[in-house]
Formats: sequence, structure tokens, C-alpha cells
Amino acid sequence: MKIDRLLGIIVLMLNKGRVSARELSERFEVSSKTIYRDMDTISQAGIPVVAYPGLSGGFEIMKSFMIDRYWLSVEEMGSLFTAAKGIHQALGSPETKALLDKIQNLLNKAKVGRIPEEDHMAFEPLIMDLNPWGQREGIREQLDLLRACIAQKQRAIIHYVSSGADSVVRKREVEPVSLILKGNVWYVQAYCLYRKDHRLFRISRIEQIKLLETRAQPRLRPQLDALSWNSVWSEGMPCTVTLRFTPSARPRAADWFHPERWIEAADGSVVISTVLKVDEWLYGTLLSMGDTVLVEGPSWVAEELSRRAKKIAAQYRNLDT
Repeated sequence: MKIDRLLGIIVLMLNKGRVSARELSERFEVSSKTIYRDMDTISQAGIPVVAYPGLSGGFEIMKSFMIDRYWLSVEEMGSLFTAAKGIHQALGSPETKALLDKIQNLLNKAKVGRIPEEDHMAFEPLIMDLNPWGQREGIREQLDLLRACIAQKQRAIIHYVSSGADSVVRKREVEPVSLILKGNVWYVQAYCLYRKDHRLFRISRIEQIKLLETRAQPRLRPQLDALSWNSVWSEGMPCTVTLRFTPSARPRAADWFHPERWIEAADGSVVISTVLKVDEWLYGTLLSMGDTVLVEGPSWVAEELSRRAKKIAAQYRNLDT
């Protein structure tokens, strides 16, 4: 989008100073003519851009100019600080720490003169912690490797545990392009040279990553502003499932279903009927709840759950007592 490119150009010039038209056109993948038109647009918006000729020339924001911090309110800067803090907790990189310090400095300056009793930003009304509980060891190191791979536009070899019945470790040569945090799970969007398409890889299932000297090729890729669920990821059949949660399992029911869907039973249990995809995720989730949830219908789902539970129990029959 043009507005994203304009903002990116402004931030780059603020941070780097003088930037050539060639560097900008390569970075934003547009022509030099487009960059010159962008500079006119930026100047018309009130940001003075100076053009310097010659081999060391380029575009630069006038040194005497500084974007007024009050383009953002204290509350808006507080929101930026909260978001940056959450990102830093998840990545822990020097870059995110530097960003956090810069926003904190701007926020402190903007709050000068405020009476503490009137400043509801004296405490944090919103806290974002993007570092998930229970994350296995090594995820952050893998994130660092993949971020370096993306920044340097390199290819990588990954050893990936595939999903499905076979669950084998597959070796793939990929070109990582984006890291995605969905809920508490990290993914990498990468071009897979074997599949000849962009794929999503769950980072916790990557056993090894090796960066290659080979450069990644410029490719068109699907734009992801958010990671929405794709129905092809699940082979399950949608059907109406009726579940009865025991009183002790009400918190789990509250995690998944709005109370408006609940039917309160006299014994304190909760009955919920809703359309669910009957797949491996559903069976695994129900088994993890043990005897605190009962499938009341359909019967074939209850029978399959019973078969799986018996198979698990059979593994422990010969244990010494």
C-alpha cells in the first residue's frame, strides 16, 4: 500500500539520514520514478525533504526538522509502549530493546508537567505479555536464526516434524519471509523449494535450522495481515456435538464456549451442544480432560473416544503393581 511505503520511507530517513533513490526503489520494490513521486507527496505533507545530487547523493529530511512528538497523545504513546514491551518480552532482541527505550523516552518527555494524581498513565492500564507459558526450550534461539535469515534474505535447511499419521521428519530447503505469532504459537511463513509454494511451518516442530549462503530469490507471496484459519488444515467433518462438563470442568467450558450456549443441569454440570469439526485436535482435547467431560452425542464420536481411551489403558496393563 502507498501509505505504508510513505511511512516506511519517512522512518528510514529519520533513522538513517541520507538514502539514495536506488536503495529506496530496491527496498520497497518500486521504480525510481515512483520514489521521486513519493518524495513530492512527503514534501507536500509538510515534511521537508532535501535532494542531494552526485554519487553520494540521495534524499534526506532537513536536519532542522523534527516530527513533533505531540502528533501522538500520551495515551497513544502509552499504547505503543505496551505493544513494544510485549514484543520485546517475546523476542528479547537488542533491536526491540532499543525500540522500547526510544518509546519510553518519548513517553517520559510527553508526561512532563502532568500531576501524578491526574495521570492515569502512571500505572499500566493494559499489559501485553507475548512470551507464552510452557514454551519449550530453544524457541527463542530458533526465532533469532530465522529473523537473521529473513533480514539477510538467505535460504535455510530445516528438519521439520510433519503432522498426520506418519509424523516423519522431513528435510526442506526454504526461504523464510515472515514470523507470525498466533495466540501462543510461533510460525514462520517461508517459500518451500520442494513444494514450490509458500507454506507455514510451526516453529516448535522444527528440529534443526541451518542457514545457507545461497540468497533467497525475490518472489510474489501471499500478503498476511493476520493468520486466519484455513479449513483445509483440518480433515474433520463438522457435526453437532453434545458435551456434558462436570462442575470441576466449568472453567474449561468457559474457556471455549460463551455462557449463553450453556444449559445448567441440576447436579451443577453444564451441557453444551454446538457444531464442531471432529478431528484429531478434538479427540486429543477431550481425552486430555479425562472423566470431567462426557460426549453425549453423536454416538460414533463417543465410541471412537472410548476406543482411543481403551488403547491408552492397554499400554499400562502390564505395569508392575
